[in-house]
Amino acid sequence: MKIIDLTQLIAADMPVYPGTEQPKLTVANTIEKDGFRETLITFYSHTGTHMDAPFHIYADRTSLDALPAEQFVGKALVIDCTDVGEGGTIGMEHIDKAMADQAEFLIFRTGWDRYWGQEKYFGEYPVVSMEVCQYLLDSQKKGVGFDVIGIDPVSDGNLTRHKMLLSQRDIVIIENLTNLDKVGGGLFTFAALPLKYQSADGAPVRAVAILEES
Repeated sequence: MKIIDLTQLIAADMPVYPGTEQPKLTVANTIEKDGFRETLITFYSHTGTHMDAPFHIYADRTSLDALPAEQFVGKALVIDCTDVGEGGTIGMEHIDKAMADQAEFLIFRTGWDRYWGQEKYFGEYPVVSMEVCQYLLDSQKKGVGFDVIGIDPVSDGNLTRHKMLLSQRDIVIIENLTNLDKVGGGLFTFAALPLKYQSADGAPVRAVAILEES
């Protein structure tokens, strides 16, 4: 078994969504003074590699803490979209339906994580088409993931794709993934376990790919 970490590091100087405050990691207790170390951590629920719940957009929809743990683990497939240029759209032609239909999670690899820490990360990254969103709903996926900061363009204040997906089913959206180039093109086990807090609209996750070694 091989484990690949797909998670960005939470740090005080990390990239955050425009307008969001930076995380704070304050040493609250020290080994020298208190005999143990403890850190006071303050960050927004959609910081770093994180998961969106339907409750993120709709007050009457499901929060992460109300979803069963099995919602966050399943068979996944990385969809290679690195041929899509800046500002481009990921369409159904990128999905190999024979394989995609077997996956519970579809993870879209754009290669945009190479801009993590740069201003360009918040630029015109590729996004999925509305047809792809409809496919995700029709095929009853548990979730969808991306190596960009959002399923919608930063310029889309209406959050069109979020609204389409999260209004209809208990699907989850995972954003700011990384290391997708290390996973390969076959089915694998994906796990992204969010913090379990009350009325969770979203939460950071430790996302991993679990590969069976031949």
